[in-house]
Amino acid sequence: MSDTLNLTLAQLNPTLGDLDKNAKTILDVWKKHDGSSDLVIFPELFLCGYPPEDLVMNSVFQELSDEKVAEICRASSSFKSAALVPSIVFDQERRVCFNAAILIEKGEIVDVFMKHKLPNYAVFDEVRTFEPAPLPDPFVFRGHKIGLMICEDAWHTDVPLHLKDKGAEILISINGSPYSYRQHQDRHVIATQCVEETGLDLIYLNMTGGQDELVFDGSSFVMNKDGKTIYQASAFKDEIIQINATHSASSYNFEIQNKNTEKQDTDTVLYEALKVGVRDYLHKNGFKKALIGLSGGIDSALTASICVDALGADNVRCIMMPSEFTSHHSLEDAKECAALLGVKYEVIAIKDAVKTFEGLIPDLSGLAHENTQSRIRGVILMALSNMTGEMVITTGNKSEMAVGYCTLYGDMNGGYNPLKDLYKTDVYRISEWRNKQNPAIPERIITKEPSAELRADQKDQDSLPPYEILDDILKLLVEYDDIDWSEAPEDIQEILDRCGNDLDLIHKVAKLLKISEYKRYQAPPGTRISFKAFGRDRRYPMTNNFVNSIAKKH
Repeated sequence: MSDTLNLTLAQLNPTLGDLDKNAKTILDVWKKHDGSSDLVIFPELFLCGYPPEDLVMNSVFQELSDEKVAEICRASSSFKSAALVPSIVFDQERRVCFNAAILIEKGEIVDVFMKHKLPNYAVFDEVRTFEPAPLPDPFVFRGHKIGLMICEDAWHTDVPLHLKDKGAEILISINGSPYSYRQHQDRHVIATQCVEETGLDLIYLNMTGGQDELVFDGSSFVMNKDGKTIYQASAFKDEIIQINATHSASSYNFEIQNKNTEKQDTDTVLYEALKVGVRDYLHKNGFKKALIGLSGGIDSALTASICVDALGADNVRCIMMPSEFTSHHSLEDAKECAALLGVKYEVIAIKDAVKTFEGLIPDLSGLAHENTQSRIRGVILMALSNMTGEMVITTGNKSEMAVGYCTLYGDMNGGYNPLKDLYKTDVYRISEWRNKQNPAIPERIITKEPSAELRADQKDQDSLPPYEILDDILKLLVEYDDIDWSEAPEDIQEILDRCGNDLDLIHKVAKLLKISEYKRYQAPPGTRISFKAFGRDRRYPMTNNFVNSIAKKH
């Protein structure tokens, strides 16, 4: 036995369902660090990807997962080090599946550790697909007693305390923990509680990358038994972390070869989340290029910026589709934005197409006439997508999606929406942040009044309250609809104070939120950055006669 345990942590990005690619990554990393490491560790369910959802109930997928584990064993038989390979484990006799981590050494499965706590809230529904295992016991590895926790296990005190009581000397937590703008803080609160109650050092490993609407930020860290974070990895960057942990007395001394990441501000990390969401959704689904309708407004400008930063300017094409209601400044602003970003830019006027529809449909007017323009644009973008293989990226924000200020089969057409979980006020803030890094959005786009430009002199505020007020109301109706005001933080109380007295307006917004549910069911996926996004988080029924309201303080 050596007092020092050499660990390699793989903060990496798996591709869900690509067992061959993920297994190759595992073996490549393991082989590269075999001479310098005792144990190579991968994030939660790395072999199959996370979250696998109903894939785990597919019998062929179960068999292939087992075969891939056996293949990893054969390929690693000559390795000096061991590895923790997270994978599904199917119990044939009981016909149940476990979220597990497999300890492989010298080509053999030495031990299997199974997840005890299965999350069943927010974006998680593991209770549907996995069986909870009994409380885990620590395992002895080269003289060190390690308490292994799989993600949710660390969020409940009974698991780390049980490991401590059973003699664990150090805690290791492997995770598939998706990003939200408050998740980093929440993780550190839970980690601090964990080390305070157990008196043990904690190593926290998380995956990176995008999976459908979820993005995983990595942000792995090491926290000593005093609650001090002694190492913090980057957010949204792949990283191999080398840790030499030397046991002395009742704790470990850590020598970490990687440099601590400088603290990243909230908007920097959020913007990285938006980039990763677009990049991985396109690339993991076999797309290389994005196609965007660039209107001269702020939403499409920010969307184009995100896509350029995620995919490269050569892989983004923007189309301006003016109608008779498109202002001259929108034409100028769209062209300038495209030039600043360095993307391919074209203009396809829709005036003739609109006239054709006016001839086909007598008395086409009002909302139907407005939506026809939007749908013509959607048809053009989808036709171009079919011709070129570019994915259409939609540009609607969370405020618009909430109240239905969007057109089915029109501006909602497309494969992915980077702004889906970003309120309009956030769009402005992030646009200003992006310009500070490198100007990409013309100043007039940020300062002018927002307009869909589907009729003469139209402004968003003709149909909606000012976005500052609308977003406050929506946050209370969407994110904080289950709030206990006796425990509400001050910033949430301030939101209520700003908008809580206008009951008529609140009811109007709540009704719009309700009647737009069917649109959101048909909306493309988009990057989740809040803790309650439309889609996986918030699941209200389409047919529903209840109109929500804001809870009152007691």
